[in-house]
Amino acid sequence: MPSLISPAERDYILKGIECNIRADGRQRPDYREVTLETGVVSQTSGSARVRIAGGTDVLVSVKAEIGPVLVDPETGDGADKGQIICSVECAPSASQQFEGRGADELNNELTQMMSRFLSHSGPAASSFLSTTSSSSSSSTAASTTAKTTSGAGGINLSKLCIIPGQQCWILYVDALVLDYGGNLMDAIFMGTRAAIYDTRIPKTEVQDLGDGQFEFEVLDDAEDTEEVAGREDMPLCVTLNKIGARHIVDASPLEELCTEAKLVVAVNRSGELCGLQKGHEGGIEPSLLLEMIQSGKTMGQSLIKQLDASIKKEAESDLAKRQRGEPVHKLGFFAQ
Repeated sequence: MPSLISPAERDYILKGIECNIRADGRQRPDYREVTLETGVVSQTSGSARVRIAGGTDVLVSVKAEIGPVLVDPETGDGADKGQIICSVECAPSASQQFEGRGADELNNELTQMMSRFLSHSGPAASSFLSTTSSSSSSSTAASTTAKTTSGAGGINLSKLCIIPGQQCWILYVDALVLDYGGNLMDAIFMGTRAAIYDTRIPKTEVQDLGDGQFEFEVLDDAEDTEEVAGREDMPLCVTLNKIGARHIVDASPLEELCTEAKLVVAVNRSGELCGLQKGHEGGIEPSLLLEMIQSGKTMGQSLIKQLDASIKKEAESDLAKRQRGEPVHKLGFFAQ
């Protein structure tokens, strides 16, 4: 990824976006081609690889493990819920900006954003607007009254609980950035949604021993598994970059260098706003902010529809091959 841009290049990109003709031939609301593959990592509960034409390449794996429930000592919340623990790591070979201390800050920022958008759940979870500067990974929540009618994270954490107050399923969601060509957060969330769809959790049987004592057994039948409850309501992120007086989606590395302000919009399949995060130091006019949010919601719904259709098509193809007795070949994430 280039770290500098010349005045001539910047002027070319700015004028092109103003005329609705981007440097690579796309219009302002156009997305690059996205390639999706699931089930690419063995020894995981689910995995997916997402590649955006132009360079960005993200691998996401999900590992389901049993652990103690996490109970809030003050409120007692969480006794009947499972957990989602997120981690994002940018490979140093993907870009020069992923080397050294800057990589640690970026990894922490992406991990925190992922955790907020996926772990916040409840019948009426508040969306939020946090601000970050381009030189710091810290973020502060700002007040907002917008709410969604479903959990912001979508996933039903209550279904991950095995024994209330004792044991639960913990989903470890790990994202690895293999290559970078712009629009990183969108690719991470597309990969996460696909990996969660690919995830299967073993069923458990709980026995009441009396006197408040319970024990459980994990069924070891590979076919006796469950999908992640609420996966269809997981949000997808759409990153909108303000360049000049306009905004674009799916920015290239050069376009990101021209970005004055960035807005990440998290939206679910119903078009409900699940979260917002602003980046960079530039301001966004109120009228443009509302326009960007609406664009993000519209684009997010469209991406979810296309992504889910691709996941369903791949699953049906694999099932048909198994029914015919044919082997299902997965390329694996080392394949190109």
